Amino acid sequence: MPEGHVYILGSTTGTLYTGVTSKFDQRLFEHKNGIKSAFASQHKCNRLLLHEPYVDIRSAIAREKEIKGWTRSKKLALISQTNPEFKDLAAQHGWQILHLNQNIADQK
Repeated sequence: MPEGHVYILGSTTGTLYTGVTSKFDQRLFEHKNGIKSAFASQHKCNRLLLHEPYVDIRSAIAREKEIKGWTRSKKLALISQTNPEFKDLAAQHGWQILHLNQNIADQK
């Protein structure tokens, strides 16, 4: 059974997106580049606010369904437990965050 990952993405305007995947790095890349998710792309949900890894995908799917049934305030409370500043956690997963007009080559 493949591993699973539940995650919550946010936009700069406050929209939240809850997702589940067995290929977290690939899915994060897709979200960061606006690939495959119409809702997340349309609402510019590309900031990783929460990540929960699971031993198997079935547990992750059950958790995603649970979170999706929650109110917005309950989701925000969950995020604030591990990420109280609502920072983009992508850097913790190998993603380097660049500022406007920066180039990845400048960072090496």
